[in-house]
Amino acid sequence: MFYRPEKGHGLPHNPFSAIVAPRPIGWISTRAAGGDNLAPYSFFNAVAYVPPQVMFASTSAKEDRDGTKDSMSNIRESGVFCVNLVGHALREAMNRTSGPWPREVDEFADANLAKAECEAIACPRVADAPASLECRLTRIVRLPGETNLVAFGEVVGVHIREEFLVDGRFDTAGARLLARCGYRDYAVVDEVFELTRPGE
Repeated sequence: MFYRPEKGHGLPHNPFSAIVAPRPIGWISTRAAGGDNLAPYSFFNAVAYVPPQVMFASTSAKEDRDGTKDSMSNIRESGVFCVNLVGHALREAMNRTSGPWPREVDEFADANLAKAECEAIACPRVADAPASLECRLTRIVRLPGETNLVAFGEVVGVHIREEFLVDGRFDTAGARLLARCGYRDYAVVDEVFELTRPGE
């Protein structure tokens, strides 16, 4: 099969949402004058080591948020955000926070999640997340398309739950991190393996 996106694919569901998979989930927490917010984004990844930097993209909008969603609107106001990694045990709460709730809803309370304060920035984080990355916004980039925005942030603080530090390494499989596979499909990291790069 070959198709040009501008002409359509003719399938019952968009294959692009599942082709680039699995995608890590950035569970983005923010705080602004309107209150705290928490929402998952699967267009998320790390993009640099020194200094450590991450990005996430918001691709839709709410009527009460000026062409974007709560997370991006809050980040515009505050200049900070926190990326919480999602463990398998938090899957239902993560899914609950993906709902189209009004801006005044605190998703931490709605999903019955323990909230903790960040250390380096004025922002909440998911207390039970396997790891959380405190970020200062470096820029927001508008992509082609009506509501496509990408936020880049420098990681200025890192939280890791002690049980997921094994022999000085973050235990990805032990944390059972969740990933998005498109449609309603998700995956969990249960097994990892090593490969040695040529020349190492």
